[in-house]
Amino acid sequence: MTVIPSRKASEVAQATLRPETPGDLRDIVAAAVSQEAPLVVEGSGSKRGLGRPVQAARTLSLARMTGVTLYEPEELVLSARAGTPLAEIERLLDDNNQRLEFEPMDYGPLHGLEPGQGTIGGVIACNLAGPRRLKQGAARDHILGVHAVSGRAEMFKSGGRVVKNVTGYDLSKGLTGSYGTLAVLTDVTIKVLPKTETETTLVLRGLDDDAAAGAMAAAMGSSAEASGAAHLPAYVAGRVADGALGKDAATLIRLEGFGPSVKARAAYLGAALAKVAPLETLEAEASRAVWRDVRDVRPFVDGTTKPVWRLSVMPTRGHEIVMSLRVQTGIDAYYDWQGGLVWMRLEGEPAAALVRETIARFGGGHATLVRASDSVRTATEVFQPQPGPLAALSRRLKEQFDPMGVLNPGKMG
Repeated sequence: MTVIPSRKASEVAQATLRPETPGDLRDIVAAAVSQEAPLVVEGSGSKRGLGRPVQAARTLSLARMTGVTLYEPEELVLSARAGTPLAEIERLLDDNNQRLEFEPMDYGPLHGLEPGQGTIGGVIACNLAGPRRLKQGAARDHILGVHAVSGRAEMFKSGGRVVKNVTGYDLSKGLTGSYGTLAVLTDVTIKVLPKTETETTLVLRGLDDDAAAGAMAAAMGSSAEASGAAHLPAYVAGRVADGALGKDAATLIRLEGFGPSVKARAAYLGAALAKVAPLETLEAEASRAVWRDVRDVRPFVDGTTKPVWRLSVMPTRGHEIVMSLRVQTGIDAYYDWQGGLVWMRLEGEPAAALVRETIARFGGGHATLVRASDSVRTATEVFQPQPGPLAALSRRLKEQFDPMGVLNPGKMG
């Protein structure tokens, strides 16, 4: 049994525990194991509304474990402590004309918080990504290495600081998306990339959902190398970028790169799309503002806890799923990832069975409840239920990393 110094024992008695070093964190987890006292694990708390509410008397906050520990712009590598604000990292990268290519979203405003409070550890723990994911992948695809403390109170590391790193099982990617239920990240190393020189968004006006799905598929299948494709129906378009898009339905195709290349590709793709619907363009910052709001689900930031679902489905079936659900319940919805990602707000109960049965009828996919009241999230299967073999594997992983169940118990089911 781990012997806990008296200072740590008294610290565990507090409601919120704020370690400053990996050693502090390990001692806190060891004390929690010895006392069989579960912990809520979080960075800044900006994603507290994701997953099921955790029943625990103590919160383990990484808010004091901050700072960039390595940044080599020439090598495209950055390391930071898990509690480092994402906004701080993005400012540093921007000063060096670089960025996080997976475009991590900010869930804070959707849950009634101010924007920009997320941490890099939270981004990795939840595997967050934005509209560019359909081309560049999710956070999991950009992680190079992690240091962490398991639910056994064991410190370990996985991966490294080079892009090509092959050292057996890649635990870094396995921990990405585990919502702090397997281990507590202390440090992360990620791949960064140069910013693009400029961007242009082609905006098709007035298309219905069906026609928009076809236009997005044609654009993504072309040689124009689009980095984003989204459709905002008429009742959603007016809620982004402070109304800059107007109230007509807007189908968005984003092009990024060097100025001359973007201009040429926009002319080529625009000539084809102009035959489908009236065409407008958004340049540079105007384009970025629209895509930030698409990324952060701004159309549904309304100060309520009305259920918001995130559906990951076949891009060609997303609008059919929405249409089928709409005849059975009141919903608002818009589409990202060429229609493969559907953000949907329900006016009534979360209707998990209805949502998931409908998805199954239209080719399958995943449905995650990303906003609802605590009582609703407690009573609802928030994440898509796993098939038997995968669920068994998840249980074995939990048993190996956190056999006493002290890290975010019940968060994922």
